[in-house]
Amino acid sequence: MVNLIGWNFDNSYIDLPKTFYSAVQPGKVAAPEITILNRQLAEELGLKSDELMQPEGIAVLSGNELPDGSASIAQAYAGHQFGHFTMLGDGRATLIGEQITPEKKRVDIQLKGAGVTPYSRGGDGRAALGPMLREYLISEAMNSLGIPTSRSLAVVQTGEDVIREQSLPGAILTRVAESHLRIGTFQYARQWSELDELKALADYSLARHFPEAATRPNRYIELFKEVVTRQAKLIAKWNLVGFVHGVMNTDNMTISGETIDYGPCAFIDQYVPTAVFSSIDRHGRYAYNQQKPVAIWNLARLAEALLPLVEGDKDTVLKQFQALLYYFSDCYQDQWLNGMRGKLGILEPEAEDEALIHQLLEIMEKHKADYTHTFRALTLTDYRDQDWFETEDFKRWEKLWKLRLKKQNQSSGQILQQMKQSNPAIIPRNYLVEQVLEEAVSQDNLVPFKQFLSALQDPYAYSEEQERYAMPAPTDQGNYQTFCGT
Repeated sequence: MVNLIGWNFDNSYIDLPKTFYSAVQPGKVAAPEITILNRQLAEELGLKSDELMQPEGIAVLSGNELPDGSASIAQAYAGHQFGHFTMLGDGRATLIGEQITPEKKRVDIQLKGAGVTPYSRGGDGRAALGPMLREYLISEAMNSLGIPTSRSLAVVQTGEDVIREQSLPGAILTRVAESHLRIGTFQYARQWSELDELKALADYSLARHFPEAATRPNRYIELFKEVVTRQAKLIAKWNLVGFVHGVMNTDNMTISGETIDYGPCAFIDQYVPTAVFSSIDRHGRYAYNQQKPVAIWNLARLAEALLPLVEGDKDTVLKQFQALLYYFSDCYQDQWLNGMRGKLGILEPEAEDEALIHQLLEIMEKHKADYTHTFRALTLTDYRDQDWFETEDFKRWEKLWKLRLKKQNQSSGQILQQMKQSNPAIIPRNYLVEQVLEEAVSQDNLVPFKQFLSALQDPYAYSEEQERYAMPAPTDQGNYQTFCGT
């Protein structure tokens, strides 16, 4: 088809051995219609938004047509799902190409919900509108929060229903990511591929994501270190804003260090470190306070996969990998501690800071304080909306905090600026997400969704527009649950 949109595809992944993918065509849909288009992202990608809204653009975003240069594939990978290893792959996602942006950045363009692939395992390969809008909203909010993430370009309704517990309107999400290489991709290669195929995958990952590391001695150790570093920083950023991924299987952890696969994710309201939202996480494997240890466990699986590639004495090599797993904790701690200092307006680090931070978190846990609203209240010195601010526990801590701030050379204005940059005024609160999705899907009213999305685009603005989204969740909402299947 004629390319008026700006597609500029390359397809480097298909240069890998064919064991890593299957050529597929997206399934055609009956009556595609754009529900929402990310015009700003389209511009960053070098695409023309107005053309994407035309029939030719909608045809690509729905999978009914493929642009010139596309090499449509489904990727193969494996993964530990809740600790159990299994063969997986893109069961309903189709990678239609790697867009080369005007800044020469390479990103995957993937259609999620595009139909059956060889890895569908009996599924229909389709997706429902609500979950696709949910991923669009939360992934774009995460990007605005400054957290590495896949992005959402568009949601297209298919004009067809999908059958889950009930009949639901079908939709396709166009997802953009630095790549979809996963820890599970390496597990797949280690389990079912030849050594030269594993090596090809590792070399490809280095060339695509870490070209400087590719030239260093022990490049596969360097690959592992780069992934460890990115994941440590990512998980710390999740925890700093109260984000719970909900399904940290090894197939949902990327080599690039992006947040990906927004299934049963949520943000904590009350500060409960053991918070679990996923309906199937009955033992709390992926609870809020388990994200760091789970990440280390997952990275150990990557180390196992890379082990055959590293030359030298095996005991020495194992110690190198183990040292980098310990390094994860150090890297995470630095990122988290500095982030918490920023949230409290501490610009000149001191050894006592960690104790002060943990004292606050212990008081918050005791009083079931709202996590995001607490730091917003501290930023604005506005304690009206949570009764626990009147407790002696908090007042004693507040005196210590204010004394700590006085030890700095920064002005109150500088401290306020730092806190506003570190504490979002709003997040995608769970009850608000459900409200706008209900309106969009059941009432065919996308206005509340778009208004909420607009407010989330600059979560650190502290604007009047954000006020109505900033309050803690209603106390009568009960235990919030999320579900897989997005």
